[in-house]
Amino acid sequence: MSPFSPPPDWLRLRTLDLHTCGEPLRIVLDGFPELPGATILERRRLARERWDHLRRLLMLEPRGHADMYGALPLPSATPDGDLGVLFLHNAGWSTMCGHGIIGLVTGGLDAGLFALPPGRGDLRIDTPAGRVTATPRIGGGGRVESVSFRNVPSFLAAAGIEVEAPGVGRVRGDLAFGGAFYFYVEASSVGLRLVPEEYPRIVDLGRRLKAACRARQPIRHPAGETDLDFLYGVIFTARPAAAAAPWREVCVFADGEVDRSPTGTGVSGLAAILHARGELPVGRTLRVESLIGTAFAVTVAETVRVGGRSAVVPEVEGRAWITGRHEFLLDPSDPLPDGFLLR
Repeated sequence: MSPFSPPPDWLRLRTLDLHTCGEPLRIVLDGFPELPGATILERRRLARERWDHLRRLLMLEPRGHADMYGALPLPSATPDGDLGVLFLHNAGWSTMCGHGIIGLVTGGLDAGLFALPPGRGDLRIDTPAGRVTATPRIGGGGRVESVSFRNVPSFLAAAGIEVEAPGVGRVRGDLAFGGAFYFYVEASSVGLRLVPEEYPRIVDLGRRLKAACRARQPIRHPAGETDLDFLYGVIFTARPAAAAAPWREVCVFADGEVDRSPTGTGVSGLAAILHARGELPVGRTLRVESLIGTAFAVTVAETVRVGGRSAVVPEVEGRAWITGRHEFLLDPSDPLPDGFLLR
């Protein structure tokens, strides 16, 4: 059988797909227009305003699904940066993504999309939330066995917020930033168990609490970058019964999307909360499991200040695996060029 050759007027996008601890990542290899801009945030605004139909094409059905996630590699936006990246999901463009960093570095190095700079063992990555430095651990066969990254400064923004959610009642939680803002709620306080069987309730309560927190709590990043001033999701946490056991957390973000990994930005915010409480000192590592039992490790590497606020620099480690290569096509006569989302 001869290979199919699409007509020249068809749109073509090639991707490399991976999963990071169970969470999908679709890396866009080519077919996406160039995004000029002096900063990654400028490029994010341009992508959102002009090329959002390509995000929908790749993330939504029939080529994606409600919980698909993507990464668009870009040239760096800083003189000492190695590359930049934008993150995309079912509802728009994120500001930072830990599982995306782990997947991007794993796929990028293993598939030969880029290489480590000469004489260095790390990659300086420009994200919309700021600089992230990722360090791969290379195995004997030359493949990436894990990736750790130093995230953007993360902090507890507001402790003990009370919100009133329809059908849920009054709920208390913490607002923290780990590359994006999340409302952290102890799962047991809303009658949740963080197990796959509770998935429908996790999505429902996550949506309700996100809306309630957005209505109740102003969001302001202390560095003054207004593009970061939004609530990305709700994170349900479960404290371990024994000191040596792992925490568990589940993130509901974007339009009811559920992270299958422990959420790199989410564990960063959790580390900031626990450090502010005096429960996680600098240098101590915390293991955090996902809904499906996969895990990230997070360590408070150092303390810093952001806009006059105390913050931590978290270091997160996890693994990713390549799952496939794709060439997506758009026939101009296709009646669903932007895709659709069903729940």
